[in-house]
Amino acid sequence: MDKKRILIIDDEEEFCNLVKKNIDRTGEFEVTIATNGEDGIKIARNIKPDLILLDIVMPDMDGSDVASLIKNDQSIKDTPIVFLTAIVREEEASSQASLTREYSLLAKTATVGELIACIKNNI
Repeated sequence: MDKKRILIIDDEEEFCNLVKKNIDRTGEFEVTIATNGEDGIKIARNIKPDLILLDIVMPDMDGSDVASLIKNDQSIKDTPIVFLTAIVREEEASSQASLTREYSLLAKTATVGELIACIKNNI
């Protein structure tokens, strides 16, 4: 069975490596990391991931911009996106209402079990 491809796009490299390590432990996924939106889009076009875990707040290009560019790219527009973010309070999430309606949202504080369940539910 081929492993499902996960792309993590987040400017916090240490966080990316921690998430990758936890996902890798399942043996079910192949994980690639991008530490900025521009590289993330290039990598997505190249590897055609089965799911993208995307941070919302990033310098240069935020997650909503990255998601918009992905959804407008014919080669990757159908790739599921889950926002993995530190924005966890209700009032903060409501400020990103257009994102939370269109995409799944998972707190960076989620447990490994919640993360894996979210990945499986969105692939």
